[in-house]
Amino acid sequence: MLTLVLLLLPLISSAITLLFRGSTAKYFALLSAISNLIITVLAYFVFINTDLKGEETQNIFVFNHEWISSPKINFHIAMDGISYLMVFLTNLLLPLIILSGFKREINRSHIFYSLILFMQFALLGVFVSFDGILYYLFWELALIPIYFISLNWGDKNRVSVTIKFFIYTLAGSLLMLFGFICLYWYNPTHSFDWNDLTKFQVLSTHQGLIFWLFFVAYAIKIPIIPFHTWQPNTYQSAPTQGTMLLSGIMLKMGTYSLIRWLLPIVPTAVTEWTPLAIALCVAGIVYASVIAIMQTDLKKLLAYSSIAHVGLIAAGIFAWNIQGIQGSLIQMLAHGINVIGLFYCADIIFNRTQSNNINGLGGIRLTAPKFATYFLIIILGSIALPLTNGFIGEFLLLYGLFEYNTWLAIFGGLTIILGAVYMLRMYQKVALGNSLDANMKFEDVKGTEEIVLLTICILIFAFGVFPKPTLELVEPIAQFITDKAILK
Repeated sequence: MLTLVLLLLPLISSAITLLFRGSTAKYFALLSAISNLIITVLAYFVFINTDLKGEETQNIFVFNHEWISSPKINFHIAMDGISYLMVFLTNLLLPLIILSGFKREINRSHIFYSLILFMQFALLGVFVSFDGILYYLFWELALIPIYFISLNWGDKNRVSVTIKFFIYTLAGSLLMLFGFICLYWYNPTHSFDWNDLTKFQVLSTHQGLIFWLFFVAYAIKIPIIPFHTWQPNTYQSAPTQGTMLLSGIMLKMGTYSLIRWLLPIVPTAVTEWTPLAIALCVAGIVYASVIAIMQTDLKKLLAYSSIAHVGLIAAGIFAWNIQGIQGSLIQMLAHGINVIGLFYCADIIFNRTQSNNINGLGGIRLTAPKFATYFLIIILGSIALPLTNGFIGEFLLLYGLFEYNTWLAIFGGLTIILGAVYMLRMYQKVALGNSLDANMKFEDVKGTEEIVLLTICILIFAFGVFPKPTLELVEPIAQFITDKAILK
C-alpha cells in the first residue's frame, strides 16, 4: 500500500497545482515533493528491517490487483532494492529541481509545476511496475510532460529539437511494446508479470529478437552510441528544470530497465550479444569524452559528459557480475545528484552572464567565492575523486569490467582520465583566470540557490563517505539478477 501512496501523491498534487496561480503553485509543488521524500525515507527503515535474502521475488510494499482479464494484465506495483533506490533518487531530486526554479520568472507556473509533478508520478510508475504492460504505460506517460515542458519553456530552437526527441523516444517505445507482445506469445505462461517472465523464459531461438527490441528502446533513452543524437541539443534547448529531469532521472529509466527487464528475461540472448553491447558502450565513452573536450558551449559539454558517464554504467551492467550491477546502481544515484548540480551551476552562470561560452567567461571566483566552491565540489564528485559519491560507483564499474575483459576496463577507465581533463579545464576557464568585465558583476549565490547547491554538496560527501547502506540495500536483488547469468 505504501507504494501506491508514493505513486498517487504526485498525481493528485499535479491536479491540485493547476488550481493555484503565481507563487502558490511552486510552494505547493515543493511541499508535495518534500512529502513524498519523507515517506520514501521512512520506507527505508522498513527495508533495513526486512530480510530479503533468499526471497524469490525479493519485493515488499506489494499492491497487486487484476486490471484486465484477457490478456492478463495486473496493476502490480512493488519495491525491491533496485526499485527503492530509483524511487529514492526521483523523490530526492524533485524538491531540488523545483527549488532551483524559485528565482526564475516562469510563465504559467501552475502548468509548469503541474507537469513536473505529473512526470514524477510517471517516473515512479516505471520504477515500481512489475507488470510489463503497466510498466510500458508509465514509460509512455513520462514522455508527455517533458515534451510539453521542453516545447513551451525551452529556448528558440525548442520546436525542432523537441520534435526530434519525441520521435526518437516514441520509436523506441513502440519497439519495446512489440517486444512485450513477443514475450507474451513466446512465454509458456502467457503473462506480462515480471515474476513469471523471470521464472519461465522463452526459447533461445526467440530471445535474440526480443533482446534487440528492448535494447534499442533502452539505448535511445540512456543514450548509447549511435542512438544518442537527440540528446545534446535537447539538453541544451530544454529549460533547466527540464534538463535536470532528463539527465538526473529520465535517462535512468534506460539503465534501470536493462537490469530489470533485459538481463533476467532473455539471458541467453544477452550473453550472445554482450560483446557488441559493451563495445558500443565503451566506444560511446571515448567518443563522448573526446567531443566534450572540444566543446566551447557549457551545456553541450555537460551533455556529452553525461553520455560518457552513462556509457560506463551501461557497460558495467552488461559485464553482468555483482560488482558491475552494484556499481551501476551506485553510479546511477551519484550521477543523478551530480548532473543536476552541474546543470544548475550552468543555469546560474547563464542567468548572470547571458553566455554559455566557456572561452568568454573567467574569474568568477573573485566575485562569487561561495559559488566557485560549490561548483568545484560538484565537479570533483563528477570526476570521481575519492570520498565523493562518484568514486565508489566508478571503482566497482571498472572492477566489474575488468573481471569481464581487461582491455575493455582500460578503455572504459578513460572516462575518468578524459573527464578530469575537460571538467577541470572547463572550471579553470570559467571560475579561475583573469576576471572579465561581464563577470565582475557576478553576484554570489544566496537564498534558494545556496540551499540547492549546499544540499547537493552534502549529498556528494555523504554518499561518498558512507556507501555501505546503499550497497547493502541493492545487494540481494543484484545477486538475484547476477544468478541469472550463472544459471542461464
